[in-house]
Amino acid sequence: MQPESENRAAVEKSAQSANEIRYVAGADVGGTNLRLALADLSGTILARWSTSTVGLRGPEAVVERICSGVRMMLQQVSAPCEMLRSIAIGVPGIADVENGVVVAASYLMGWKDVPLRALVESRLNVPAVVDNDVNVAAIGEQWAGSAKNATDFVFLAIGTGIGAGIVLNGHLYRGSSWAAGEIGYMLLPGAADLPASVDEPGALEKRIGGEGIKGQWKKICLPEESGFNATEIFDLALDGNPRAQTLLHQSATTLAQAIYNISRILNCPLFVLGGTVGLHRALCDAAQRLLDQWMASDSPRLVRSVLGADAQIMGALRLALDSERSCARLIST
Repeated sequence: MQPESENRAAVEKSAQSANEIRYVAGADVGGTNLRLALADLSGTILARWSTSTVGLRGPEAVVERICSGVRMMLQQVSAPCEMLRSIAIGVPGIADVENGVVVAASYLMGWKDVPLRALVESRLNVPAVVDNDVNVAAIGEQWAGSAKNATDFVFLAIGTGIGAGIVLNGHLYRGSSWAAGEIGYMLLPGAADLPASVDEPGALEKRIGGEGIKGQWKKICLPEESGFNATEIFDLALDGNPRAQTLLHQSATTLAQAIYNISRILNCPLFVLGGTVGLHRALCDAAQRLLDQWMASDSPRLVRSVLGADAQIMGALRLALDSERSCARLIST
């Protein structure tokens, strides 16, 4: 039997080793929820934390929740705050990545020109990265998802709204003013003649975003069916409901048209569908059939995300890891 002093020394050594582990954090800020994950420098997730953002007033309140969540996750792994090395945050809006500013976010009330990176860095005292949540999800899919190791692909997030993360030659394309991939604002025949402003849903989003599908459904459904959401409507279509089948066909046609146009411009061979609506197999399969009819051998391949809701978290962790390694290289030189 070991003496008590040796046992105590072993425990202290183990605790010291745990404290020497470095960590990064990833955050996914949504209109109703905030999700966080903590990982070591190999990318292994060690802790998670989430909370509602409903009722929070202003960016400062969200930043407070982010910082509280990070501290709670560090407590879960018995690590001091000093062991956190970086954090990356995905937000549902246009983000100036270079300056860490949220330019506009239609699903975050009052968020306009918010210096999110500076707010988080001042509280956590670590480097922070801020990017659009769909861009972040595309990075996650390329790192550990359905587009793993792909050099050219488009990630389409179809949930309440719709957005695209574009990867060309292995690199995320953000555009000259950080608004690449805002395909929800694409103009459509029969929709409004004038483009929507950046703080309201665009024409394509109103047509195949979750809220848009629900709005169209209420115009054609029976009274007892009016409470269904987009995925439930598509489930009804699979069960043979003729009104739901009509709306599924309309949604798939609009989605296939958007993908067709993007594919003709970018010539990407792969489109990954994510988001609660985009993950529905009936929508993906119907859109693929239409594209195959229209494009034959040039038709891009549609696949559903294998990461699901974790695409944003994995992408945020990837960005945080890249930030940590970049800082480490600067320090070493």
